[in-house]
Amino acid sequence: MTNSSRLLVTVCAAASMFFASGCRYLKQDMANQPKNLPLSPSDFFADGRSERPILENTVAHGSIADDELFVPKDSNSFPLKVDLHLLQRGEQRYRIFCSPCHGLQGDGNGLVSMRGMKRPPTYHQERLRQASNGYFYDNITNGFGAMYGYSAQIPPADRWAIIAYVRALQLSRNAKVSELPKELQEKLSSPNTGANTGIAGDIPGGAKPGEIGSVKDSPAGAKKE
Repeated sequence: MTNSSRLLVTVCAAASMFFASGCRYLKQDMANQPKNLPLSPSDFFADGRSERPILENTVAHGSIADDELFVPKDSNSFPLKVDLHLLQRGEQRYRIFCSPCHGLQGDGNGLVSMRGMKRPPTYHQERLRQASNGYFYDNITNGFGAMYGYSAQIPPADRWAIIAYVRALQLSRNAKVSELPKELQEKLSSPNTGANTGIAGDIPGGAKPGEIGSVKDSPAGAKKE
């Protein structure tokens, strides 16, 4: 090897060491950022903690409005006024988020369950007809069984709209004659009442003629006391 070759090798080696050391320092500059990892100690604060306690009376953005609509799981109260607008909103949200599994009529025959997923229970069974409003609100919020929680997708007001609509579905098959409006009672007592008239068809999403809860299945069209 000639002297010029040795010199070239030496220069290349020195350059490589220089750039390697430079990259090492640059890499550490990227890795050693001035930050605190969760629950890591810190010398900046007197108590040595990087995580700071929440200030007194601190509330999350929007939590006050949400708290007004919260009820305990065993509560049967309803924090919103139930009217036609709420039921229409509930029907729209129910069709989007609930009907794929629970079915349009709440009987558990949704398209998802018909294709192999676990079939949810029907809303028309006695247990769920007697369940509290807070029970439904908790299930929508936190999930239940194979159902995931929908707190991120459905705001609290819409959860109550869905619950109102579910109650309407339950009434469409289990309403008592004495609890119906006078005009519907007169319709049921009319001698001309046929299979195409009755309670079920008067509630959106209710049972259709010929199905459970329709007038065709029961001459009275509803359960009597």
